[in-house]
This record gives sequence, C-alpha cells and structure tokens, in this order.
Amino acid sequence: MSRRDFDGYRRGAPDIHWPEGAQLAVSVVVNIEEGAELSLGDNDERNEHIYEAVERVDGAPDLCMESHFEYGPRAGWPRIRGALAERGVRATLNACGRAIERTPWIAAEAVADGHEVAAHGWRWERHVHMDETTERRAIAHVVATIAEAAGTPPLGWHTRSAASIRTRDLLVKQGGFLYDSNAYNDDLPYTVETEAGPHVVLPYAFDTNDMRFHNGGGFIFGDDFARYCIDAFDRLHAEGATAPRMLSIGLHTRIIGRPGRIGGLEAFLDHALGKGGVWFATRAEIARAWRSGQGLPEWTPRPCPTDFSDTAP
Repeated sequence: MSRRDFDGYRRGAPDIHWPEGAQLAVSVVVNIEEGAELSLGDNDERNEHIYEAVERVDGAPDLCMESHFEYGPRAGWPRIRGALAERGVRATLNACGRAIERTPWIAAEAVADGHEVAAHGWRWERHVHMDETTERRAIAHVVATIAEAAGTPPLGWHTRSAASIRTRDLLVKQGGFLYDSNAYNDDLPYTVETEAGPHVVLPYAFDTNDMRFHNGGGFIFGDDFARYCIDAFDRLHAEGATAPRMLSIGLHTRIIGRPGRIGGLEAFLDHALGKGGVWFATRAEIARAWRSGQGLPEWTPRPCPTDFSDTAP
C-alpha cells in the first residue's frame, strides 16, 4: 500500500484550538549546521558544495567553504539571537550533533533564552541511503551530544532533505521523539500511527525560508524575505479565523545572519508581533498542543538507548 497521503484535511481540519485562542501558531526554526557540513578537512568522504558561491572542490580540503560556514557561529548567531531576544520570541534550533559538539555555547545560550534544541542529524546529510545500523548510530549519537550540551535530550527531529523509509520508526521506537519535521505537505501538524503508538508530524517549509537567498531562490534583499514571509503570515492568519493554521519560518545563521539580510527577519517579526491571535511557540509546544487537542494520552519521553552512541558515525 502507498505511504503517500494526498487526502490530508480535505474533509476539514480537526477542531483543535491553539492556546489563548490564537488563530495561527508561528514556529521560528534556526538551523545549526555549521561544523557538521561534509569536509575533507574533517575526514569526511567529500566536501560540501551547496552554498551561495557554487564551486566544487574535490581531492583537497575546501578552505573557502569552511570559512563560509564559520560565519554562522561567529557573526550570524549573535545577530539572530539578539533579534529574537529583543522581541521575546522563542524558537526551535534544528541542531546537527557535530555542530553542537563544536559550538556547545550555542546550545547553552539557546536554553538560557528559552529556546528548544531539536535534532537535525549528526552530520548535515541525508539519511535516505543509510543502512539501519548507521542510521541508528547517527540518531543515538546526536541525542547524546545535544543532551550533554543542552541539559536535556531533543524532543524533535528533522533530517536534511530525504529521510530513509525507516527513519520515523527508528525515531519513535529507538529515540522516543515527540515529533519529527520530515514532511513538507501541509500547513498543519498531523498524526501518524507507528508500531510504538501515535506520532506527531510538524511539516516544515522551504518557501518561507532564508535558503531562498541561494542561487535561483528568488531572494536578494532582506526585504524579499520579509515580504514573502509576511504574505504567507497574513494569509494563514486570515484562514486561522475558521481553522487552525501553522507557519514555519526557516533560518540559517550563515544566511539570514548577514548584515544585509537580518533586517528582513526583524521586519517580519515586528509585523507578526503587531497582530493579535498569534502564538509564537517552539515546535515541541506545538506538538504537545496538537496531541492534547486530539485527545491523545500525554506524551512522556523515553530514553534513547546509548548502545550506538559511543562511536561517531
């Protein structure tokens, strides 16, 4: 039987209400990937080559690419952190384990500011071609690394692009995750059944995302990001008058954290904060609210086994 669901909420969204009667739940996601990108300098199999300047380097460490990624922790994260803190907005950090291992202060600062630290894989890589042992090891290792840096294990997971056909089952059975964001198919959360019980999926978005500053993505100025995200916000906010809606805003420290772009994030936040009926929430909070609204039993975390976490994948 096909795993695909084209029906969705065609017959109507469930009667679920966000806290305090909000029309729209807004999830700001800050991706922490820097230091987890593939690099021959880190003994990986190849260099990462996806960035604004497309130039592939094979057979030698790519010092240029490494420098681009270093910008995020050094200069981008402080700007994003400041913009969120000044406005009292709490976000979810989608954090790669190896990135947090190298920049543990980002996790500590995020927790101090009230943000959630979720898992984004061990390295910044796809899981689609991993064998089961490798994938189990990657999940366990990132859980252990984030738990140490943030003080608590991650509750959410998001694979870079394509997950494997077993990723979700491993997350629920092995990792004890509350939710995952390995979908792009709706403006609302939904629940799937697994062997370990119901599991919440919070769809992510590539359009309301600063990755569109990359080649061919359509964003050039910070205002491009702001205008697009504001249009999405206004539409979902209006639709939220009759049915629940959720908006994901995707950020990267090395992208929106640039001085010519950060104003676009600030403009969007100021617009959204000026409207009533808006709930800025972490993804874990949204997942819990969704479970509660469906009358599901309260979710309780299960410890992730550590038998595959002693060796990095």
